[in-house]
Amino acid sequence: MANEVNLNRLAVFAALVRAGSFTRAAEELGMTKAMVSQHLARLEQELGVTLLVRSTRRMSLTEAGATFHADCVRILADAEAAIERAGESRDAPRGTLRLTASLDYGIAVVVPRLASFMRHYPAVQVDLVLSDHITDVIAERFDLAIRGGWLRDSSLRATRLGSFRQLLVAAPAYLAEHGTPRRLDDLAAHGAIAMSALPVPLRWQFTGAGGARRTLRLRQAAQANSAAAVRGLVLAGTGIAVLPDYLVEEDIRAGRLVALLAQYRLPEGGVHAVYPGRKAPAKVRAFIEHLQSEMAPLVTR
Repeated sequence: MANEVNLNRLAVFAALVRAGSFTRAAEELGMTKAMVSQHLARLEQELGVTLLVRSTRRMSLTEAGATFHADCVRILADAEAAIERAGESRDAPRGTLRLTASLDYGIAVVVPRLASFMRHYPAVQVDLVLSDHITDVIAERFDLAIRGGWLRDSSLRATRLGSFRQLLVAAPAYLAEHGTPRRLDDLAAHGAIAMSALPVPLRWQFTGAGGARRTLRLRQAAQANSAAAVRGLVLAGTGIAVLPDYLVEEDIRAGRLVALLAQYRLPEGGVHAVYPGRKAPAKVRAFIEHLQSEMAPLVTR
């Protein structure tokens, strides 16, 4: 029965009862009296019951009509509330923000900025999932993912948040034992800790001050499937590695790691917020804007 009833007619019926006459209902709905009458007739036909009895001077609800009218009022109120809630999620940040990021970037960058975001938007609750695997944003019901590196082709929408530098680093103890490379050719004598999640973890392009480029394939000493694990191995003095600046800059300042071959640049990686749908809800837009404002000093340093 339900799939045979035109639900738009419920609003016409409720308006008719509220107005008390076909003339006033037609004026309220912006349609003719004939159209109001036709909607009522078809609704009664679809339901198989008489809802109103009318004479030339008045109309009154039948018992079935009174019961149905009460249900219509409740249904329409629920629909109005649902529409209002949807509008609130579109216009004001609220609800649960479910997001994902890589383990190392999430801890180093996302978590501190997520904390300040929550202070700005107390109506938003956060569900953060950190993983070094590329998650399926739609299948796993994430509102957005923060991804670093080089974006793959995707049906998801992406907003660029900033970038990060790649740095060639080693521990002082390793360099004391194996020597410090001064030229690109010196790298052949060193073992690299490879980040196995990268498509080509041992091949890197170095750009000199004059813009000349040279691609080298480093010799592998070990590999790990996360940047945090690679950093741990490098700190332990097991080899050299290429790591993102946000993960090793504090180590360099503290003297735990040394940046090598500073006269060369490695490719920069982008940081993007990716999310499904043509228009992101307010909580997603607000978090992206918050990240952009918080990361601006990092991008321009």
